[in-house]
Parts: sequence; C-alpha cells; structure tokens
Amino acid sequence: MNNLSANYERILEVLRKLSNETLLSYQRRVPRMKDLEVISLALTAEYMGIDSENNLFRQLPIFLSNKIERSVYNRRKRKLSIQINDIRLKMAQSFNEFEDYFIVDSMPLKIYKIFRSMRSKICKEEQYCYPNRGFCASQQMSFYGYKLHVVCSLNGVFQSIDLSPASIHHIHFLKDIREQLSDCVLLGDKGYTLFRDTD
Repeated sequence: MNNLSANYERILEVLRKLSNETLLSYQRRVPRMKDLEVISLALTAEYMGIDSENNLFRQLPIFLSNKIERSVYNRRKRKLSIQINDIRLKMAQSFNEFEDYFIVDSMPLKIYKIFRSMRSKICKEEQYCYPNRGFCASQQMSFYGYKLHVVCSLNGVFQSIDLSPASIHHIHFLKDIREQLSDCVLLGDKGYTLFRDTD
C-alpha cells in the first residue's frame, strides 16, 4: 500500500508541472478529488500493473478511498480520456525531445473470426471506424479487426499509438504521422520501406 501512495504522489507531482488541476468544467458540485488526481490514480494503476478496478480499490489507502467511489472514478476516468491522452503526448514529447531515432511497427488486433465477420456488430457505431479484413504478412494470416500502430524511442518511450482498420497499409499510417516526426530516422520492417516522403 505504501508503494501505491508513493507512486501516486510522485506521478501527481510530475502532472502538476504539465497541466492544471481542473480539466473539465462541472455544473453541480465541486468534486472531492480533482481531475489531475483522478488521472494520477489511473496512471499509477497502469504503472503498477493493476488492471482490475476491484483490486485497485482494495489497495487504495484511506486518504484516497474517502475521496472517490469506484463508480464515480470509472465515470470520470472515461470523461477524462482525451485529457489523459493530451498529457501522455506532453510527457512523451518531453522525454523524447532530443531523440533522433524511433522504431515503428504494427500488430493485428483480431476482434472476430473471419467466417463470422459479416454478422459482427462490434465497433460499428460510426462508419469511419468500422473494423475490416486485413492480412498480417509476418504471421501469414488473414484477420478481421484493426491494426495497432506504435512509434517508440530507442529508450522505450511511446511517441505515438494509433488504431486503424485492418486493411490500412503501413504507408498510410506513416503519412498521417509525418508531421509529428519530421526531423528523425524511423526504423521499421519491410512493410514501411515503400514509403518515400515527397515533400
């Protein structure tokens, strides 16, 4: 439990240098736990490998468990997802400020069996983000779902994490992120070698 408290306080201290305490406007009452504290608790759980909210709230010290209930934490964490990503990008930029080399790769995220894909209703709320059928050359398999694209520094700090439908080629992902990574060397497998920046 002491580890959780110490990690929480240390992460909160770093976050206070990057962002304001309150990130969302509230209409009714002022919450006991500020937005940055909720984000710090979420990042602490991730850092410590606590992937179950039940387990997290069993380990919470009293001074934190009195501030927020589990259902409220879950709701607020979902509302803060955009702000969490913005903070993650700020942290990555500060860690990777002087990096010249990055590694880029992707992996398949299979969400459904191919033979059942026509009946699938998973992730089909918006047409622009429909999953579809793709091929993974390294594993020699067709799959239905998405591709996870990741760019990280040689020190292991993630600069960019993105999802695309399975049929999107690596080259199109590189075109999307070239403004973020303009003055650096990207190291990748054969799927990325066809890309040439024409600007």
